[in-house]
Amino acid sequence: MHMQLLSNDRVVVFDRTDFGRSKLSLPHGKCRNDTKDLALQYDCTAHSAEYNVRKNSIRALMVLTDTWCSSGAVSPNGTLIQTGGFNDGDRVVRSFQPCSTCDWQEISNGLIQRRWYATNQILPDGRIIVIGGQENNYEFYPKTSTSATVFSLTFLEQTSNLYPFVHLNVDGNLFICAYNEAILFNYTSNSVVHTFPPIPDYQPRTYPFTGSSVLLPLRNLQSSSVEAEVLICGGAPWDSYQDATSGNFTAALNTCARIRITDPNAAWTMETMPLARVMGDMTLLPNGQVLIINGARRGLAGWEYGRDPVFYPVLYLPDNINGSSRFQVQNPTTIPRMYHSTAVLLRDGRVLVGGSNPHQYYNFTGVLYPTELSLETFSPPYLDPRYSRFRPTIIAPAAYTKLRYGQRFLLRFSGTDQVYVNRRRLAVTMVAPSFTTHSYSMNQRLLVLDSRNLIAVTKSSYVMAVTTPNSPFLAPPGYYLLFLVHHNIPSEGIWVQLI
Repeated sequence: MHMQLLSNDRVVVFDRTDFGRSKLSLPHGKCRNDTKDLALQYDCTAHSAEYNVRKNSIRALMVLTDTWCSSGAVSPNGTLIQTGGFNDGDRVVRSFQPCSTCDWQEISNGLIQRRWYATNQILPDGRIIVIGGQENNYEFYPKTSTSATVFSLTFLEQTSNLYPFVHLNVDGNLFICAYNEAILFNYTSNSVVHTFPPIPDYQPRTYPFTGSSVLLPLRNLQSSSVEAEVLICGGAPWDSYQDATSGNFTAALNTCARIRITDPNAAWTMETMPLARVMGDMTLLPNGQVLIINGARRGLAGWEYGRDPVFYPVLYLPDNINGSSRFQVQNPTTIPRMYHSTAVLLRDGRVLVGGSNPHQYYNFTGVLYPTELSLETFSPPYLDPRYSRFRPTIIAPAAYTKLRYGQRFLLRFSGTDQVYVNRRRLAVTMVAPSFTTHSYSMNQRLLVLDSRNLIAVTKSSYVMAVTTPNSPFLAPPGYYLLFLVHHNIPSEGIWVQLI
């Protein structure tokens, strides 16, 4: 149900705690004793795990309180901060540090209000804002003397407070979308800066009519006016909920809506996907393309409400001309990934995909779409062996280098001789890993860095100057994956920390 890649190349995955026993035992005789649990008060099985990407291994973790439909973000020091949930977990703040022996730590009343289906966003000052979650307000974490309260947000009351789409704009304000309406919000003054027009088809895009949303790659970061665009794809019509409760499953939406949120006269542009999709995940790839994966052709988010899984991933190429050339249908998977499935980008350029439990409890047999325990990876076309000769390798900076805002550094890399003949084929990107749940990847962000002065050092190694973003409005502090992309073929990423 929830997934986050951390800077040690391990992915923390977790589900809710009150569905009964899982198939993974807690280590060393550990058991959870929770008198408030709705299904199993004494439980010796794990409801969270750490997946080691390099070793392809799983380590059971102990989460104490219910994380059902919760939210999260990674703090500037690399710690996963995870907030809310259901029942005894609805006001809990949990933290998980990236180390081989670490486990969950929990703060019982870390939140002022219960947060169930909330959205988190890391802010330029390193704090986390927690928005909505069956509440028409927001709060911050960690608490300070000036932020130890909740702040009302009327927009949520007028639309929906369940997993709103939230993106940090380049001016420091927040783009917030719920159903088919969106605003630009100044959280420091608690004021709406701009109200965008509704999405033209007036159909809902957020939970339970679940589409997905990404902030498209940010470019020209050294200019005085960086442009930012949001893309929202898929969803379900208004009548899909009533239809599903009656046993009829309405066709999902086959459209995307795109808007330049930095434009004072911003307007939505509609595009048609090759496949209708609800509950799809959208993942930014290192080369700036967008992967659309998972989901269903009919129905909406909720137990037993999805039908006809979409097996075909689709790539969206944002720089192509509007039309069919922006969408590329990929080879299919064979595993239905319906409600409660997830997807996250890995350092090697693959996308880790997991989950799917469209039932009130774990059902492994005798149902239309059994609970799915597997993880699999989607390999984008750039990982095809025929492109290996184009794939660069980053030599420097070293992994985990700390970089300052506006810093120029030298990126050294190797590659096949006579391939790197033109700097225009090269791009350096920085990707913030996302907290993914319910078809939305919180804090996902990709920046195309300024690079220049390509010099050949040897026959097959090169160096060029790269400049980091000059403001935390463009890139909040924290760990990022740094990629070198040659002709849309990315290197393996390295972790860097922007401070």
